[in-house]
Amino acid sequence: MDPFEQSQDVPIRIVKKKSGHGGHHGGAWKVAYADFVTAMMALFIVLWIVGQSKQVKEYVAQYFKDPGAFMENTKGGGVFEFNKLLVGDRVMEEALKRQQDSLHLQAMAQEILKELGDKQGLAKLAEQVKVEIVREGLRIELLDQSESFLFVGGTAALEPDAIALLKIIAEEVSGLPNHLIIEGHTDSRPYSTADGYTNFELSADRANSARRVLVRNGVPHARFDEIRGYADTRLKNPADPMDVTNRRISIVVKFLTGGGE
Repeated sequence: MDPFEQSQDVPIRIVKKKSGHGGHHGGAWKVAYADFVTAMMALFIVLWIVGQSKQVKEYVAQYFKDPGAFMENTKGGGVFEFNKLLVGDRVMEEALKRQQDSLHLQAMAQEILKELGDKQGLAKLAEQVKVEIVREGLRIELLDQSESFLFVGGTAALEPDAIALLKIIAEEVSGLPNHLIIEGHTDSRPYSTADGYTNFELSADRANSARRVLVRNGVPHARFDEIRGYADTRLKNPADPMDVTNRRISIVVKFLTGGGE
Protein backbone atom coordinates (compact mmCIF):
# COMPACT_ATOMS: atom_id res chain seq x y z
CA MET A 1 0.00 0.00 0.00
CA ASP A 2 1.14 3.52 -0.77
CA PRO A 3 2.49 5.12 2.39
CA PHE A 4 0.87 8.38 1.37
CA GLU A 5 -2.59 6.80 1.16
CA GLN A 6 -2.11 5.09 4.54
CA SER A 7 -1.34 8.41 6.21
CA GLN A 8 -4.57 9.88 4.92
CA ASP A 9 -6.61 7.27 6.88
CA VAL A 10 -5.26 8.45 10.25
CA PRO A 11 -7.83 10.78 11.95
CA ILE A 12 -6.65 14.27 12.67
CA ARG A 13 -7.27 15.51 16.29
CA ILE A 14 -7.36 19.18 17.09
CA VAL A 15 -6.58 20.06 20.73
CA LYS A 16 -7.71 23.48 21.93
CA LYS A 17 -5.99 24.79 25.03
CA LYS A 18 -7.84 27.19 27.31
CA SER A 19 -5.93 29.79 29.20
CA GLY A 20 -7.15 31.89 32.09
CA HIS A 21 -6.85 32.52 35.80
CA GLY A 22 -8.55 31.26 38.94
CA GLY A 23 -11.99 32.39 40.05
CA HIS A 24 -12.57 35.48 42.09
CA HIS A 25 -13.76 33.45 45.12
CA GLY A 26 -10.61 31.64 46.20
CA GLY A 27 -9.84 30.77 49.83
CA ALA A 28 -6.73 32.87 50.29
CA TRP A 29 -8.61 35.62 52.13
CA LYS A 30 -9.83 33.12 54.70
CA VAL A 31 -6.27 32.23 55.66
CA ALA A 32 -5.37 35.90 56.00
CA TYR A 33 -8.46 36.56 58.10
CA ALA A 34 -7.69 33.59 60.38
CA ASP A 35 -4.15 34.89 60.89
CA PHE A 36 -5.54 38.31 61.77
CA VAL A 37 -8.01 36.91 64.31
CA THR A 38 -5.30 34.74 65.90
CA ALA A 39 -3.00 37.74 66.20
CA MET A 40 -5.77 39.80 67.82
CA MET A 41 -6.52 37.02 70.30
CA ALA A 42 -2.84 36.77 71.21
CA LEU A 43 -2.74 40.54 71.71
CA PHE A 44 -5.75 40.48 74.03
CA ILE A 45 -4.21 37.63 76.06
CA VAL A 46 -0.98 39.59 76.44
CA LEU A 47 -2.89 42.71 77.51
CA TRP A 48 -4.89 40.66 80.03
CA ILE A 49 -1.72 39.11 81.51
CA VAL A 50 -0.03 42.52 81.80
CA GLY A 51 -2.90 43.70 84.00
CA GLN A 52 -2.73 40.73 86.39
CA SER A 53 -0.86 40.38 89.66
CA LYS A 54 2.67 39.04 89.87
CA GLN A 55 1.48 35.67 91.20
CA VAL A 56 -0.95 35.19 88.31
CA LYS A 57 1.82 36.04 85.83
CA GLU A 58 4.03 33.41 87.46
CA TYR A 59 1.27 30.78 87.16
CA VAL A 60 0.75 31.61 83.47
CA ALA A 61 4.49 31.51 82.80
CA GLN A 62 4.82 28.11 84.49
CA TYR A 63 1.94 26.72 82.47
CA PHE A 64 3.39 27.78 79.11
CA LYS A 65 6.84 26.50 80.04
CA ASP A 66 5.56 23.01 80.82
CA PRO A 67 1.75 22.46 80.90
CA GLY A 68 2.08 18.85 82.08
CA ALA A 69 4.34 19.71 84.98
CA PHE A 70 2.11 22.65 85.91
CA MET A 71 -0.98 20.44 86.20
CA GLU A 72 0.96 17.83 88.16
CA ASN A 73 2.42 20.38 90.59
CA THR A 74 -0.91 22.12 91.17
CA LYS A 75 -2.87 19.02 92.15
CA GLY A 76 -4.42 19.28 95.57
CA GLY A 77 -5.27 22.96 95.55
CA GLY A 78 -2.96 24.71 93.14
CA VAL A 79 -5.49 25.08 90.33
CA PHE A 80 -8.11 26.10 92.87
CA GLU A 81 -5.78 28.76 94.24
CA PHE A 82 -5.11 29.96 90.69
CA ASN A 83 -8.87 30.29 90.07
CA LYS A 84 -9.21 32.20 93.34
CA LEU A 85 -6.60 34.67 92.12
CA LEU A 86 -8.59 35.24 88.93
CA VAL A 87 -12.08 35.71 90.36
CA GLY A 88 -11.35 36.56 93.99
CA ASP A 89 -11.38 34.58 97.24
CA ARG A 90 -14.88 35.64 98.28
CA VAL A 91 -16.47 34.69 94.95
CA MET A 92 -14.85 31.25 94.95
CA GLU A 93 -15.81 30.57 98.57
CA GLU A 94 -19.43 31.58 97.95
CA ALA A 95 -19.57 29.41 94.82
CA LEU A 96 -18.34 26.40 96.81
CA LYS A 97 -20.81 27.08 99.62
CA ARG A 98 -23.64 27.42 97.11
CA GLN A 99 -22.72 24.07 95.53
CA GLN A 100 -22.59 22.31 98.92
CA ASP A 101 -25.84 23.94 100.00
CA SER A 102 -27.52 22.88 96.76
CA LEU A 103 -26.48 19.25 97.24
CA HIS A 104 -27.70 19.30 100.85
CA LEU A 105 -31.08 20.75 99.88
CA GLN A 106 -31.52 18.23 97.07
CA ALA A 107 -30.82 15.40 99.53
CA MET A 108 -33.43 16.88 101.88
CA ALA A 109 -35.98 17.01 99.04
CA GLN A 110 -35.39 13.35 98.26
CA GLU A 111 -35.86 12.52 101.93
CA ILE A 112 -39.23 14.31 101.93
CA LEU A 113 -40.37 12.34 98.88
CA LYS A 114 -39.10 9.10 100.42
CA GLU A 115 -40.97 9.76 103.66
CA LEU A 116 -44.15 10.46 101.71
CA GLY A 117 -43.77 7.14 99.92
CA ASP A 118 -43.19 5.28 103.17
CA LYS A 119 -46.18 6.66 105.07
CA GLN A 120 -49.40 4.82 104.54
CA GLY A 121 -52.08 6.97 102.98
CA LEU A 122 -49.67 9.68 101.85
CA ALA A 123 -47.86 7.91 99.01
CA LYS A 124 -50.35 9.22 96.47
CA LEU A 125 -49.48 12.78 97.50
CA ALA A 126 -45.90 12.37 96.29
CA GLU A 127 -47.17 12.87 92.73
CA GLN A 128 -48.46 16.30 93.75
CA VAL A 129 -45.12 17.47 95.13
CA LYS A 130 -42.54 18.92 92.75
CA VAL A 131 -39.04 19.94 93.81
CA GLU A 132 -36.43 21.90 91.88
CA ILE A 133 -33.36 24.02 92.48
CA VAL A 134 -33.92 27.67 91.49
CA ARG A 135 -31.77 30.75 91.88
CA GLU A 136 -33.08 31.45 95.39
CA GLY A 137 -32.75 27.90 96.67
CA LEU A 138 -34.85 24.73 96.74
CA ARG A 139 -38.48 25.20 95.69
CA ILE A 140 -40.97 22.64 97.01
CA GLU A 141 -44.31 22.97 95.22
CA LEU A 142 -47.59 21.48 96.40
CA LEU A 143 -49.88 21.19 93.38
CA ASP A 144 -53.59 20.65 93.16
CA GLN A 145 -54.86 17.98 90.76
CA SER A 146 -58.30 16.97 89.47
CA GLU A 147 -59.54 16.74 93.05
CA SER A 148 -58.48 19.55 95.32
CA PHE A 149 -56.34 18.45 98.25
CA LEU A 150 -54.77 21.76 99.24
CA PHE A 151 -57.63 24.07 100.19
CA VAL A 152 -61.36 24.08 100.60
CA GLY A 153 -62.66 25.64 97.38
CA GLY A 154 -62.48 29.43 97.34
CA THR A 155 -61.00 29.67 100.84
CA ALA A 156 -57.65 29.64 102.63
CA ALA A 157 -58.66 26.65 104.80
CA LEU A 158 -56.22 23.76 104.37
CA GLU A 159 -57.43 20.23 103.67
CA PRO A 160 -56.22 17.42 106.01
CA ASP A 161 -53.92 15.87 103.38
CA ALA A 162 -52.22 19.22 102.81
CA ILE A 163 -51.69 19.64 106.55
CA ALA A 164 -50.15 16.15 106.78
CA LEU A 165 -47.78 16.98 103.93
CA LEU A 166 -46.75 20.32 105.46
CA LYS A 167 -45.96 18.53 108.74
CA ILE A 168 -43.47 16.29 106.92
CA ILE A 169 -41.86 19.31 105.28
CA ALA A 170 -41.67 21.08 108.68
CA GLU A 171 -39.83 18.11 110.19
CA GLU A 172 -37.16 18.35 107.48
CA VAL A 173 -36.66 22.12 107.35
CA SER A 174 -37.01 22.95 111.07
CA GLY A 175 -33.46 21.80 111.78
CA LEU A 176 -31.90 23.80 108.95
CA PRO A 177 -30.49 27.32 109.30
CA ASN A 178 -31.88 28.28 105.88
CA HIS A 179 -34.57 30.95 105.68
CA LEU A 180 -37.89 30.35 103.94
CA ILE A 181 -40.22 32.05 101.47
CA ILE A 182 -43.85 30.94 101.12
CA GLU A 183 -45.63 31.65 97.83
CA GLY A 184 -49.34 31.32 97.09
CA HIS A 185 -50.72 30.89 93.54
CA THR A 186 -54.23 30.65 92.10
CA ASP A 187 -55.67 29.81 88.71
CA SER A 188 -57.34 32.49 86.58
CA ARG A 189 -60.89 31.92 87.75
CA PRO A 190 -62.28 35.34 88.72
CA TYR A 191 -62.51 35.88 92.46
CA SER A 192 -63.71 39.15 93.83
CA THR A 193 -66.02 40.29 96.61
CA ALA A 194 -67.77 43.55 97.39
CA ASP A 195 -64.97 44.54 99.78
CA GLY A 196 -62.31 44.17 97.05
CA TYR A 197 -60.98 40.76 98.13
CA THR A 198 -59.34 39.20 95.02
CA ASN A 199 -57.10 36.33 94.01
CA PHE A 200 -54.13 38.33 95.29
CA GLU A 201 -55.50 38.37 98.82
CA LEU A 202 -56.59 34.74 98.51
CA SER A 203 -53.15 33.56 97.36
CA ALA A 204 -51.43 35.51 100.16
CA ASP A 205 -53.83 34.12 102.75
CA ARG A 206 -53.21 30.59 101.53
CA ALA A 207 -49.46 31.11 101.81
CA ASN A 208 -49.98 32.33 105.37
CA SER A 209 -52.10 29.27 106.17
CA ALA A 210 -49.18 27.07 105.10
CA ARG A 211 -46.77 29.18 107.18
CA ARG A 212 -48.89 28.73 110.31
CA VAL A 213 -48.82 24.93 109.92
CA LEU A 214 -45.03 25.00 109.56
CA VAL A 215 -44.72 27.17 112.68
CA ARG A 216 -46.97 24.85 114.70
CA ASN A 217 -44.68 22.00 113.72
CA GLY A 218 -41.37 23.46 114.81
CA VAL A 219 -40.25 26.03 112.23
CA PRO A 220 -39.32 29.28 114.08
CA HIS A 221 -41.08 32.52 113.13
CA ALA A 222 -37.74 34.21 112.46
CA ARG A 223 -36.95 31.78 109.66
CA PHE A 224 -39.59 33.24 107.32
CA ASP A 225 -38.30 36.02 105.09
CA GLU A 226 -41.33 36.64 102.87
CA ILE A 227 -44.94 35.68 102.27
CA ARG A 228 -45.87 36.20 98.62
CA GLY A 229 -49.29 36.22 97.00
CA TYR A 230 -48.96 35.97 93.22
CA ALA A 231 -52.63 35.27 92.31
CA ASP A 232 -52.54 34.04 88.67
CA THR A 233 -49.53 36.10 87.55
CA ARG A 234 -47.15 33.10 87.52
CA LEU A 235 -49.15 30.23 86.09
CA LYS A 236 -47.73 26.73 86.24
CA ASN A 237 -49.56 25.93 83.00
CA PRO A 238 -49.82 29.16 80.97
CA ALA A 239 -51.44 27.27 78.09
CA ASP A 240 -54.47 26.60 80.30
CA PRO A 241 -55.00 29.38 82.88
CA MET A 242 -57.89 27.43 84.41
CA ASP A 243 -55.83 24.27 84.95
CA VAL A 244 -56.00 23.15 88.58
CA THR A 245 -52.21 22.71 88.73
CA ASN A 246 -51.98 26.50 88.68
CA ARG A 247 -53.43 26.38 92.21
CA ARG A 248 -50.40 25.68 94.36
CA ILE A 249 -48.23 26.58 97.34
CA SER A 250 -44.47 26.98 96.93
CA ILE A 251 -42.01 26.73 99.82
CA VAL A 252 -38.60 28.10 98.89
CA VAL A 253 -35.74 27.00 101.16
CA LYS A 254 -33.21 29.74 100.49
CA PHE A 255 -29.52 29.22 99.91
CA LEU A 256 -27.40 30.22 102.89
CA THR A 257 -25.28 32.38 100.59
CA GLY A 258 -28.28 34.40 99.39
CA GLY A 259 -29.45 34.87 95.80
CA GLY A 260 -32.45 36.19 93.95
CA GLU A 261 -34.67 35.70 90.95
